[in-house]
Amino acid sequence: MMRLAAVLLFFSHAVAIGVSPALGADNVPPAGFVALFNGKDLSGWKGLVKDPPARAKMSAAELTEAQAKADASMREHWKVVDGALVFDGKGQSLCTAKDYGDFELLCDWKILKDGDSGIYLRGSPQVQIWDPSLPVAKGVGSGGLYNNQKHPSTPTSTADKPVEQWNTFRIKVVRDKVSVSLNDKLVVDNVVLENYWERDKPLYPTGQIELQNHGNTLYFKNIYLKDLSK
Repeated sequence: MMRLAAVLLFFSHAVAIGVSPALGADNVPPAGFVALFNGKDLSGWKGLVKDPPARAKMSAAELTEAQAKADASMREHWKVVDGALVFDGKGQSLCTAKDYGDFELLCDWKILKDGDSGIYLRGSPQVQIWDPSLPVAKGVGSGGLYNNQKHPSTPTSTADKPVEQWNTFRIKVVRDKVSVSLNDKLVVDNVVLENYWERDKPLYPTGQIELQNHGNTLYFKNIYLKDLSK
């Protein structure tokens, strides 16, 4: 009885402080992963400067100037509230300061009604996030590789939780193949992510991760990455 009471006390305390007993505290990476978001500020993130082909054509001076402007805009529209990244829907994507090749990404996200968002991989759109009740969604859930034309673009099933509830992605990118699990259900299995920006070329070998949205409030937390390129 004393052991049971101790267990119940632990779980009640965990719930009270918002900590999952199974997953641990928010924004603390599991073994083998690093946290891309520290839960406190925008360290390690930057604003969006155009698209990959356009950035590649810019001189160092041009890119530096454009990045400074993008960072200033980013700080106006992305905030940290209660350990989560919150976007007001009025600015541009939030981008990792570093580029990544092959990786596994864990991420929690939450949208409001009519939310329409996505995660760009190596700067290319995108793993879809949206409210399945949107007319454009046609009842299809999140997790699909929305901009694919030749390869599958929709998830194999709908695994979204109701809007305003937290969802969890596990995204694995190896070369140009992507797998996506949503709330522990595999919805994309080793599908080619096409190069949206240059359709005649394969997916870029490296690039930034971007959190994107279309004019609605959006939330992210527990963003963890395991580098598979090493």
